[in-house]
Amino acid sequence: MKHRPIYSGLAGRILGLFLALMLVVQSLGFLSIRHSIEANARALLEDELEVGERVLQRLLAQSAQQLQQGAALLAADYGFRAAVNSEDSATIQDALANQSGRIGATLAAWLGPDLQVRAVSGGDEALRQALGQLPRQADGSPQLSQWLLVDQQAYQVVTVPMKAPLLVGWVVMGFPLTDAAPKDLHGLSDLHMAWLKISPSQTRVVASSLPGLSASNLAQWPLGAGQAQVAGVAVQSHAVSWLKTPEGELRAVLWRSVDAAVAPYRRLQWLLLGITLLGLCVLVAGSVWTARRVTRPLQALVDASRRVGEGDFKTPIALPQADDEVTELAQAFEQMRGNVDARNEAIRSLAFTDTLTGLPNRARFSEALQEALDEGGLPAAVLLLNLDRLQQVNNNLGYDSGNQVLVQVAERLQSVATPRRGLVARFSADDFALLLPHAGVAEAEQAAAEIHEALVPPLLLNEHPVDVSAGIGMATYPAHGETPAVLLSHAEMAMHAAKQRKLGSLVYSPELNASSAQTLSLLGELRRAVREGELRLFVQPKLAVGSGRIVGGEALVRWQHPQRGMVPPMQFIPFAEDTGFIHTLTLWVVEEAARIVAAWRTQGFEGRLSINLSTHDIAKPDLLDQLDARSAAAGVPPSALCLEITESAIMSDPQRAVQTLQALQARGYKLSIDDFGTGYSSYATLKTLPVHELKIDMSFVRAMEREPKDAMIVRSIVELGHNLGLSVVAEGVENATVLERLHAMGCDEAQGWHIGKPMPAAELDAWLQQRQTAATPG
Repeated sequence: MKHRPIYSGLAGRILGLFLALMLVVQSLGFLSIRHSIEANARALLEDELEVGERVLQRLLAQSAQQLQQGAALLAADYGFRAAVNSEDSATIQDALANQSGRIGATLAAWLGPDLQVRAVSGGDEALRQALGQLPRQADGSPQLSQWLLVDQQAYQVVTVPMKAPLLVGWVVMGFPLTDAAPKDLHGLSDLHMAWLKISPSQTRVVASSLPGLSASNLAQWPLGAGQAQVAGVAVQSHAVSWLKTPEGELRAVLWRSVDAAVAPYRRLQWLLLGITLLGLCVLVAGSVWTARRVTRPLQALVDASRRVGEGDFKTPIALPQADDEVTELAQAFEQMRGNVDARNEAIRSLAFTDTLTGLPNRARFSEALQEALDEGGLPAAVLLLNLDRLQQVNNNLGYDSGNQVLVQVAERLQSVATPRRGLVARFSADDFALLLPHAGVAEAEQAAAEIHEALVPPLLLNEHPVDVSAGIGMATYPAHGETPAVLLSHAEMAMHAAKQRKLGSLVYSPELNASSAQTLSLLGELRRAVREGELRLFVQPKLAVGSGRIVGGEALVRWQHPQRGMVPPMQFIPFAEDTGFIHTLTLWVVEEAARIVAAWRTQGFEGRLSINLSTHDIAKPDLLDQLDARSAAAGVPPSALCLEITESAIMSDPQRAVQTLQALQARGYKLSIDDFGTGYSSYATLKTLPVHELKIDMSFVRAMEREPKDAMIVRSIVELGHNLGLSVVAEGVENATVLERLHAMGCDEAQGWHIGKPMPAAELDAWLQQRQTAATPG
C-alpha cells in the first residue's frame, strides 16, 4: 500500500480546509473586534471632546467672573469714586493699575458714560482704540462680558457700570488669551487645545497646549467633530467658532490622539491573537488525527479498486473495524467486487451478440471480417441484406410479429451460411450480414440466390402467412476493398442500388460510387440552376386523334448544366422528389408553361399545356394560390393548363388528394390521371375523383402491336374513361400503326415520338405552323 504524505491528497485538503476555516473565522473576529474597538474609541473621544468644550467654557466663565468681581470692587472703592468725581487722572490711573495687579488682569480701563476711554492701565495703542469701540447693546450700554480681537491677540474683557446714583462711567478689566487655559484643560482631561485667530490676511495660533503647531493645518480642520492628523498622528478633533468679527474669527480647537484612546485595548487584542494561535495549534493536531482516521481506510479502498481495475477480482478488501460510513462503503465495494466477475461474461455476451436473434452483432462481425482478412491473401465475400416491408408488418401486425419475422429470417440465413462455414450477423432492425471466408464473386452470387430461394416460402406468424423478400449487396476482398469498413460500405452501396433498381441482388462496382457522387453534386447544384436560369422547358405535342390537329402539349423540364451539358430528368427529378425540392421545380414549370400558353394565344393558337404534379405538390396547402398567382401573372385562364397527377400520388393520401383536386377543379383547371393502369386505383376511388381525363401509361401503348393483352388493356381503359365521361390520352405513340389502332379504339388524344419529340418552346412555334394544316393520319 502506498502511503501519501499528510500534506497531500484528501488528508491535505481536509487539513487545509480546517486551517482555512479557522483562519477565516479568527481573522474576521479579530478584524471585527479591532474595528469595533476603534469605532467605540472614536465615539468616546467625541463625547470626551464635547465635555472638554464645556469644561473650557466653565474655565473661561470663571475667569470672566473673577474679572467682574475685581471690576466691581474697584467701581465700589470710595477712593476710586472720589478720584472719578474729581477727575483726578493720576489717582484713577494708579487705582486701575493696583486693582488689575491684585486680580491678575493685564488690562484695566475707565470709560466715561459715553464709552470714551478716560484712563487705561496696560495694553498698547491698538487695544486702547478697540476699547473705545466696544459693541453696544440696544440700550446703548456695552456687553458685560465679551471678546476682543486686536492685532495678533485676543482678549477676554468685562465691563462693570459705576453709578452715584446715576451712571458716571464704566470699569473695564481683561486679559489676553494665553497658554494657561489650554494647559489647564489638558491637565484636567488629557485633551489638547489651541486658540486660533483667523483673519483675511493670516491665521495665527494665539495659544495652545502644545508648542510649534501649524496654524494653517489647524484652520483646515472641520468645525464640529472630525478626524485629522497632528505630526503624523491620527486624532479625533472638535473645533468651535468662538467669535466672529469683521477683524476675523476666534476658533477653539480641541483634539486627542486616537492611538492613545485605543491603547488600553491593545492588550486585549494581543490576548485574542494568542488565543487564536493556540487554537490553530490545537486545530492542526486535531485535523491531522481526523485526516489520518478518514484517509487510511479510503486508501485501502483505492488500492483495492486499483487491483480490480487491473483485473484482480480475487483479493478481498481489508474491511476497517469500525461502524461508520467508510465501513459501509468498503462493504459495498467488496460486494461489488464479487458481482463484477459474474457480470463480465454477461457484458461480453451483450457487447457482441444480438439479444433477439442470438446472432453476432456488427462489432463481432467486423472483428470476424478483420480476422478473415488477416489470413493472408485469401478471398472473402461480404453480403449485406435488407428486408422489404418489415415496417408494414410492425404497423399491421405489431412489433412482436416483426420480431418473429427477424428470428425466422435469421434461421433461414443460418441454413445458407452453415454449409459454407459462413458467419451471419444482425446489424440493425432489418439489416443482416453474411461473411463467406475463402469465397469470391461467384460463390457470393450463388449464396445470394440461395438466400432468395430460402425467403420464398411464406413465414407463419400466428397462423398468418407473411411473404418476405430482401435486397442484397455484395462486395469481395480484395477486389472491392481491403478493410472491413470499405467492404461493408461498398456492400451497403450495392444493396441500396439493388433495392432501387429492383434487381434482388447486386455486386458492387466502382460505377456505383461515381453515380452516387455525381448525384450528390447535382443535388447541390439544383438550387443554383433555378436561380441562375439553367433550366429549360421542353414541350411534347399532343394530337387530337380524330381531327389530326395539335391541341397542346406536355411541359417537360430539362437542365442545361454549364459543365455537364444537358442533364437527363431521371438524374435529378427522383432526387428532387426525395428532398422535397420538386415543388420548387413544379412552380418554375407552371410559370414557364403559363408564359408559353400566353404566347400561343397571341398567335391565335388555343392550345393547352399539361403539367405534372408530384405527391409533395398535392400536400402543399398553398398550391392553389401559387398556381393562380403564376397563371394570373401570365394572363392565361386556369383552363389553359392541365394538371397531371399519378395514381400513386393520389393513393398515398386519398382524402387530401381528393380535397386538393376538388379545389383545383372548382378554380377551372383541367385534371388528368397520369400513368393510368400502373397504380392501385379502384373503380370506387376513380368514380369519386374530380378529373377530366385518363392518360394511359406508355408501357401498354408501346406493346400494343406485339402483345394482344396490352391492346385489350388499352381498349378497356378507353371504354372505361368514356363510360365515366372522361377523355382519354395515350402516351408513347412510336409509329403510325399504333396511332391508327388508337383512332379505331376511339382514343381522344395521343402523344409520342411519332407525333413529335419533346422540343424547346421556340422550336415548337415553327413546328406548329407546319402541322396546323396537316391532315389527320389514318
